[in-house]
Amino acid sequence: MIPRSFSPSGEKREARRRRIKEKEYKMAPFTDFFWTSHEGLPLHARDYAPAREAGKLPVICIHGLTRNARDFEDLAPRIAATGRRVLAVDVRGRGLSARDPNPMNYHPGTYAADLVSLLAAAGIEKAVFVGTSMGGLITMVLTAIAPQAIAAAVLNDVGPEISPVGLARIASYTGRAGQFATWDEAVAYVRDINQIAFPTYGPEDWDRAARRTFDAQNGGFVAAYDPDIAVPIKASAEAAAKIQAETGQTPPAPDMYPLFRALAKDRPLLLVRGGISDLIDPAIAERMRAAAPHMAYAEVPGVGHAPMLTEPEAWTAIENLLQTTA
Repeated sequence: MIPRSFSPSGEKREARRRRIKEKEYKMAPFTDFFWTSHEGLPLHARDYAPAREAGKLPVICIHGLTRNARDFEDLAPRIAATGRRVLAVDVRGRGLSARDPNPMNYHPGTYAADLVSLLAAAGIEKAVFVGTSMGGLITMVLTAIAPQAIAAAVLNDVGPEISPVGLARIASYTGRAGQFATWDEAVAYVRDINQIAFPTYGPEDWDRAARRTFDAQNGGFVAAYDPDIAVPIKASAEAAAKIQAETGQTPPAPDMYPLFRALAKDRPLLLVRGGISDLIDPAIAERMRAAAPHMAYAEVPGVGHAPMLTEPEAWTAIENLLQTTA
């Protein structure tokens, strides 16, 4: 994706326009939308009404493994301003969605089924899906159970294969945030686990990132997700280690390419990659582009896993995808 060129004076005008628009976006209201899973678990999404009725398909935003709907608090209003309803989901066990009493249900198959229930509850037959990290995996799984519901998709720094380097980094902190007595400690934790991905962030950025990550509780601050989401990850790692010990071979990862190709078939698809991502490295991105030649691609320089999707390179690409989707 080639950035637009501006004259010096044009750059200043564009920067001012963006600042004004960002203030408008941050003021955009949302309502709480609650629905239940097929087994009756209460689930939640932020529901952003379109700025104007334009008869366009809605957009469903799905966050990453330890994240929640707050990650889309800047992106969702931007999309709503184009005339689309936006539902930013709290996947079960995160944010305002209930925690699952059976931790082994924390996997993309269950999450995809929850989205089918969401579509029915919200009266949505078809939508554009924006999936960050785990959210992209959920979107690919949804292709297998409700392909007719996906009009177009954005995969944010995720694909049918992921680098073991980034996977190990994420696994190292999942479920281990604990509770912090002070806000400064919570902010420091968020900075420590994410500074590799956002090397240019300053104090205000980290404070805001922490507000997306933690809830005030019992006089302290706790991560806004069930630590038991790590249980299936740990079980899978233990099973793989056992197989390796018994056979001397590392079991292969599940082949997600059939789901990826199905997602890419006959619908607009965009891959957004962080320029310094440790989850989707350049070689993986190239293999994805070879497997889906018509897929659009945008790279956000100086950002790792995962872009916030409001960066100029990412947002321009998303706008282009939305303009080509009903």
